[in-house]
Amino acid sequence: MFEQARLGYDFAALEPHIDELTMQTHYGKHHAGYTNNLNKALEKLPELAGKSIEAILTNLEAIEDPALRTVVRNNGGGYYNHNLYFAILSPQGGQPPQGRLAEQINADFGSFQELVERLTATAASVFGSGWAWLSKDPSGKLVITSTPNQDNPLMTHGGQLIPLLGIDVWEHAYYLKYKNVRADYLQAFFKVLDWGEVARRYEQA
Repeated sequence: MFEQARLGYDFAALEPHIDELTMQTHYGKHHAGYTNNLNKALEKLPELAGKSIEAILTNLEAIEDPALRTVVRNNGGGYYNHNLYFAILSPQGGQPPQGRLAEQINADFGSFQELVERLTATAASVFGSGWAWLSKDPSGKLVITSTPNQDNPLMTHGGQLIPLLGIDVWEHAYYLKYKNVRADYLQAFFKVLDWGEVARRYEQA
């Protein structure tokens, strides 16, 4: 059975950038719902018992039942994506990355500011609901992509891209505070983004 990753901060800790009510709803309702629905679906798939969520998502075609495959794709993606999203946010976020991640950003994008601008543009351009991603490829290079719905690079690139950072641009991530102005939410997101955690994931990937 999969469990929600626990928050390392209070619901109100990201104020004023991400408000308490949004956090309560996003984590307590949406993320919890994806987790519960994933576990219910997996009860019908005993052959997947003991597999990691990464292994399941990179091999969705192993689920023969199309309806169950869709449920696992949507809710397994929602589970994995939100675990990552909430883990990379912090009340102490907003500081530029250091160390090897900073060096790789400069190598791949020219500057940290250019990376932020490209991530922001990618997230802003997602039509409807979806995500923008910063991932690491097998050579160590950083790659920016986007996905619709609750898909992620594990699904779309067969496990060749390891997500380090995911920006949720479903309206439930920002609508209570920012209404339909996604650009304001994206600006706020980077003020609570914990680049230290992203760097840790880069080293482990």
